[in-house]
Amino acid sequence: MGKVHVDILGLSVNPNSQRAYALLLREIDGERRLPIVIGEPEAQAIANELEGVRPQRPMTHDLLKNVIDALGAQVREVVITAIKDGTFYASIFFEYSDLEVDARPSDAIALAVRCQVPMYVDESIMEEASIHADEIREVEEGASDDESVPEQLPAPAPSAEPLTLRQRLEQELDQAIKVEDYETAARIRDELGRLQNPL
Repeated sequence: MGKVHVDILGLSVNPNSQRAYALLLREIDGERRLPIVIGEPEAQAIANELEGVRPQRPMTHDLLKNVIDALGAQVREVVITAIKDGTFYASIFFEYSDLEVDARPSDAIALAVRCQVPMYVDESIMEEASIHADEIREVEEGASDDESVPEQLPAPAPSAEPLTLRQRLEQELDQAIKVEDYETAARIRDELGRLQNPL
């Protein structure tokens, strides 16, 4: 189906899990965003490189890049290739070779930013797991001018009529996006999709 060129939009703390972060990838020629939950060490490795922080001694991803360079190899690109049971899979591809190395997306991306190579996501994954930028903007525009977003949002005021399942899911989606819990937002979006297009 092809692959979608992405870059890193940002990293944020996952409010539902200590020591977990949401890595948000942005479609370069489109409006879709792909959230991936990653661990704290991998988030730190990516952030360090993006911010130009240089440790005194090579960390794991720096070491990997140094080994690749010492062997005379060159990374061509990294691709998030699959999603199975909520887990993302990635591959690292090399120049002048058919070699494909399996990797966690967080490790592949940490290497990609060090090697300054393109990052891609398989189109089928973008269709399945991405969030449209408009969904994020609508929530942000509805928020107050205060830049800080509370981790726990107040429950919606009770209405005279009970909410339909779709309305409840839409409210939960808005709340998940407000607190940048993109994993939950993607799950809710999938549930809304199943409501709209039942099998």
